[in-house]
Amino acid sequence: MEEHNDEHAGGEKPAEARVRFEDLDLHPDIEDGLWSMGFETATPIQGQAIPHAIKGKDILGIAQTGTGKTAAFLLPTMDRIMDTPNDGKVKALVVVPTRELAIQIDQAAQGFAYYTGITSLAIYGGGTGKEFAQEKKALTEGADIIVVTPGRMLSHLTLGYVDLSSLEVLILDEADRMLDMGFHQDIMRIATHCREERQTLLFSATMPDRMRTLAHDLLNDPVTVQLALSKPAAKVKQGAYILFDHQKDAVLVDVLKERNVKSGIVFTSRKRTVGQVVRALQKAGIKCGRMSSDLEQSEREEVMLAFRQQKLPILVATDVVSRGIDIDSIELVVNYDVPPNEEDYVHRIGRTARAERKGEGITLVTPDDMRRFGKIEKLIEKEVPKLQVPEALGDTPRYDPKSSGSRGGGRGGNRGGGGRHGGGRRHGGGYSGGGRGKGSHGKGGQGGGKNFRRKGKPSGGRRGGSGGQSQGG
Repeated sequence: MEEHNDEHAGGEKPAEARVRFEDLDLHPDIEDGLWSMGFETATPIQGQAIPHAIKGKDILGIAQTGTGKTAAFLLPTMDRIMDTPNDGKVKALVVVPTRELAIQIDQAAQGFAYYTGITSLAIYGGGTGKEFAQEKKALTEGADIIVVTPGRMLSHLTLGYVDLSSLEVLILDEADRMLDMGFHQDIMRIATHCREERQTLLFSATMPDRMRTLAHDLLNDPVTVQLALSKPAAKVKQGAYILFDHQKDAVLVDVLKERNVKSGIVFTSRKRTVGQVVRALQKAGIKCGRMSSDLEQSEREEVMLAFRQQKLPILVATDVVSRGIDIDSIELVVNYDVPPNEEDYVHRIGRTARAERKGEGITLVTPDDMRRFGKIEKLIEKEVPKLQVPEALGDTPRYDPKSSGSRGGGRGGNRGGGGRHGGGRRHGGGYSGGGRGKGSHGKGGQGGGKNFRRKGKPSGGRRGGSGGQSQGG
């Protein structure tokens, strides 16, 4: 197994060390889409994974959220699809844990594929009978890329009409999260329906033992691309309030009002807490929305749209969106509850400080949370600055990361530092036989008589532009 590691914390490299997309040997139509979106330089995970994926290697990608994993698997997959016959069958299957992530990846696919004619569709639970019929049509008549949640995909597979005999690529994104949610058997059942000669790309934020088992079962001689794990982005300003449970709402209101947040997320670990926090914020005159798995899909989409458009400045959510939201403008993340495991802390605060912006991550830590928060500090190899609770709220507990439960104490422990849209398929003159033009790279020819999507492009200089930005996902 080949391994490629990036030692930079958070997977970041200086811009001058990053690979440009035009140097990754992607099809010119894909490069055109990237150029039109303003993307010129690849993130480290993209720069390391894409060359191996284009060569057909299986990939085990280990990198935290916000590092650009979506493009790292979509771009080489689209490049491969451009070389395949258009036989009306599904070419790539992307399996993800949540509806929100499925929608996000489908939207990214439509953007990247704008000039290629490659089609995609997100398939997830909670829809109407009409939507199920639309999904069936896409699966049987062949949208090129299908993005699915495991349960919904199994519903279609069980009915017997799904043909994955032409599948080129199977992709698992946020695989560790799917295992946490109990989808291991579902993933393996889906894999048995896929063409054995496929390429498999597996991406995960963490690498517990069961992930290694899954990788062993699904991947064939993979290249491992691993970035620095569990380190928050350097531009996230972190802080923690050490307080009692009854002080949480007042501190949260104070934090949001003091910062006049235009786009922020408050994470809770329990669904029942979401409503409680929303009521406290609304009572204080703070406009907010809620997001949890018990909402209807239409409600979730409505709330997310309002949040994206900043009509709702604050979103109160469970971890359902901690890895499935891709909004660059989020200024603040507040952990109302300390996350249940250390890696989730990184994923939560990874929602801010994206796309070269600065952000802030604040955690409310009660005596029962101290030991868990101490493990987080150990994992990220940093003592998070402890912020001052307003005097008017009374005494606060002393911070003791070895503490196992509630205890009193003065205020001393609370001082602290820190301060697709593209109009259908483009077959042009019908690519049958002949050489496979790829800019000036000129790869070998295809067999005659098949209608391929890859079209010859004249060689020549790339369009100019300075710097550009790297896309996340």
